[in-house]
Amino acid sequence: MHVPPRVIRPQRARMECLARASLPTRHGDFETYVFQDEHVALVVGDLRGREDVLVRVHSECMTGEVFGSLKCDCKDQLDSAMAAVSHAGAGAVLYLRQEGRGIGLANKIRAYALQSRGHDTVDANRLLGLPDDARRYDVARDMLEHLGVASIRLMTNNLAKVRALDLLGVPVTGRVPIVVPPNQHSASYLEAKRLRMAHDLPAILRAAAGDAE
Repeated sequence: MHVPPRVIRPQRARMECLARASLPTRHGDFETYVFQDEHVALVVGDLRGREDVLVRVHSECMTGEVFGSLKCDCKDQLDSAMAAVSHAGAGAVLYLRQEGRGIGLANKIRAYALQSRGHDTVDANRLLGLPDDARRYDVARDMLEHLGVASIRLMTNNLAKVRALDLLGVPVTGRVPIVVPPNQHSASYLEAKRLRMAHDLPAILRAAAGDAE
């Protein structure tokens, strides 16, 4: 009898946690996990085996979160997500080190220079020969597996992020919008995300902030 050779699928390496400690913040107390490449999980509660866990998958934004740039809503989204997770009493904010939608800080600043000449965030990236969005979410999947999360409610306005996680096998049972008020510098950026990147944002955001740069 012929026995077909067994297909051996390569095993995916398990995500390793390099450090862990409690972290008091102005939003509440979080358990902080640091993984390879310094991706971070800010966690409230024991998530192992839990379903419908409130989760924010957030990409680093040095310009907004460190330097206080008004050109984007990243810092406000991060603050809102941390507050929501703390208030819920269980959940996680996954902080991924992929600046500028994955293009890096130098390219992000080059794109800013092009935006100051009238190009929106999408065209600026394309003029530099870069993709609209180069982020990857496999590390977020691995972090959730490490934490033992069974399924998530994802805090995002980005429908492509939901699809990307779904394709990676992350059970996303719901989406929670995370909309913050714009300012005169960020309104055009948010409008470009709504019109050109299919973000689920209210059309009134631009009008609410007045004419943007």
